[in-house]
Amino acid sequence: MGPAGPVPGRRVVVTGLGVLACCGLGVEAFWEGLLRPWPGGERRVPDFDPAAYFGPKEVRRVDRFAQLSVAAADMALADAGSLQADPAKVGVVFATGIGGLATLEEQIEVHRTRGPRRVSPFLITMMMPNAGAGSISIRHGFRGPCETIATACAAGTHAIAAAARLVASGRCDAAVGGGAEAAMTDLSMAAFTNMTALSASGVCRPFDARRDGFAMAEGAGALVLEELDHARRRGARIYAEVLGAASTADAHHITAPSPGGEGAAACIELTLADAQLAADEVGHVNAHGTGTPLNDLAEAQAIAKVFGTPGPPVTSTKGVTGHALGGAGAIEAVASVLTLDRHLIPPTAGCEEPDPEIPLDVVRGEPRAFEPAPVLSNSFGFGGHNGCLLFGPPPAG
Repeated sequence: MGPAGPVPGRRVVVTGLGVLACCGLGVEAFWEGLLRPWPGGERRVPDFDPAAYFGPKEVRRVDRFAQLSVAAADMALADAGSLQADPAKVGVVFATGIGGLATLEEQIEVHRTRGPRRVSPFLITMMMPNAGAGSISIRHGFRGPCETIATACAAGTHAIAAAARLVASGRCDAAVGGGAEAAMTDLSMAAFTNMTALSASGVCRPFDARRDGFAMAEGAGALVLEELDHARRRGARIYAEVLGAASTADAHHITAPSPGGEGAAACIELTLADAQLAADEVGHVNAHGTGTPLNDLAEAQAIAKVFGTPGPPVTSTKGVTGHALGGAGAIEAVASVLTLDRHLIPPTAGCEEPDPEIPLDVVRGEPRAFEPAPVLSNSFGFGGHNGCLLFGPPPAG
């Protein structure tokens, strides 16, 4: 994405972070939450007040997933400071896996019990998946490309990669990339339970021998991405550089990963090629690591294929954050950047009994000191979607 990007010399850096997760609102609370064991309970975003972002009338016309999208983007933009950029050259690429499901379910019940004339005229604009991206663009007056990606659990990662490419290509000088999800409704929870995707105990155990499914969550993450010289001219704080990204498809099954993690391995290899890096230059892998038996094994096989065993230290933050579907990759991108910034790898909460079939160096128990080196962030979604991002330390000088 940097030297390998489509326009030579247009390097992309991260200058702002925003995150809302069950373990904390904002960067500091989120980071502290990642370093502690998960205390238990539902993985909803606590103490989120949408009235801080929307007026009393407006707030009733925006689904929670879009509220979280706007809040994460606002946090990231505030963190980045004044972009000093032409609004026509600032883009927004935001993701969701499901969109405004809560509003849709609510209005179906209104239609059933009270009739069609009582259905909200705002139903369509509240449920549409692009409501998050559109709301961010409208709120800040950004007139560059404004797009939504909905590739299930890989969507947040794909959105950040697409936003970075807008900057690398020269179309934009800055872009907001991220993703959000708020789909913990009765219907979706029942559906995920019946397809045996959720942990029966509610405990997410990535890479653990006892893992039995993921823990559903809501949340959002956002990154402000800028062209390096643009960021330097305005004196921005630079957290990290986006070195590379890639996307592949398993073309195998609507939910199950390809045998041996072949699609995931190909995506990792393409990401390294995009960054013009060798496998041994990667210092850490922030894994997708959902805690499901097949997916964790396939991802481990992919990591081992590319990096060997034990390979670089691996962690999954989902033991704490749970799985926020289309928002997960964006939340984990924030965690990856903070790992570089704080020189520390969060432990994989819930991983206590290593699976002998997973011979990776999984960080367990306590955080691990980290000498900053390229960090790979993986996301893999239903439909066979694979996405990877590679972040590096801030450029020298």
